[in-house]
Amino acid sequence: MEKILTFETPRQVSELYRDSQKNLDAAESCFGVKIVTREAWISISGEDPDGVEKAAEFFRLLADARAQGLRFGQSDYESVMRKISSGGADDVRALFKNPIVYSFKRKSVVPKNINQKRYLQSMESNDIVIGIGPAGTGKTYLAVASALRALQNKVVERIILTRPAVEAGEALGFLPGDLQEKLLPYLRPLYDALYDMLGAEETAKLMEKRAVEIAPLAYMRGRTLSNAFIILDEAQNTTMEQMMMFLTRLGENSRMVVTGDVTQVDLPRNKRSGLKGAAEVLAGIDGIDIFRFDKADVVRHPLVSKIIQAYAAYNGEEI
Repeated sequence: MEKILTFETPRQVSELYRDSQKNLDAAESCFGVKIVTREAWISISGEDPDGVEKAAEFFRLLADARAQGLRFGQSDYESVMRKISSGGADDVRALFKNPIVYSFKRKSVVPKNINQKRYLQSMESNDIVIGIGPAGTGKTYLAVASALRALQNKVVERIILTRPAVEAGEALGFLPGDLQEKLLPYLRPLYDALYDMLGAEETAKLMEKRAVEIAPLAYMRGRTLSNAFIILDEAQNTTMEQMMMFLTRLGENSRMVVTGDVTQVDLPRNKRSGLKGAAEVLAGIDGIDIFRFDKADVVRHPLVSKIIQAYAAYNGEEI
């Protein structure tokens, strides 16, 4: 069986597989087909009609996404390929229907799976979103994207980033540099997301204008945060008291996103995680969404999901 997909230009074809023969080879292996590209067409052939159809659908959907202006990274290519190979073409179609695209200076951010799309929609429609899930699900990255989008559209006037500084086992006062430099090791994932979307120069400009503010969690007591998008990352390492203090900082025309992984709590054993407590205490309150990811939503290297599952099984935990 053979299917031939035709396009207007050779460039439209090469963009689908990111100009990489390795990506074509990966698609051949994934779908069990032979793929040949010449000029402005792709030929897909094989003995299994289902494999040929899935491969053709894969490239058709990538072409539809490109026509909408979506830009795919390597991980996007691999994620969509795996999804369609496992019978999830309907999910991919739903993902591309009325797509969410946040365009920034360096890249466009698009959700990679249905849960990521719902997460972005939740952050647009709720004042407080608590995102809980394992590493690699995009909780923090998408929260930063949503914050930048709100700043870009003048929905808020500033972004405030905070995180409990408990992982390093070293008091902030004994780290070198000013407050921003002291906090950098703890807030690195948030900085990385900003740099990825905006670049270092644009990020620095926003920080100089105080449109992006770094606020230690311990220093937020007594503040009322208005006209702001506030992100609390690694919230599993807050105490119940810290979480209540943080959430009650919400001011007029502000949004909050709290992210964390309840399987990676670094608090002393006699301290209950504020993230776990908030998920129970605040469930069912209008305007607050408790959003949960699971291991199936991991969008990093495929082994990450398997590692998470293996550790959960070893520790007798449910994810």
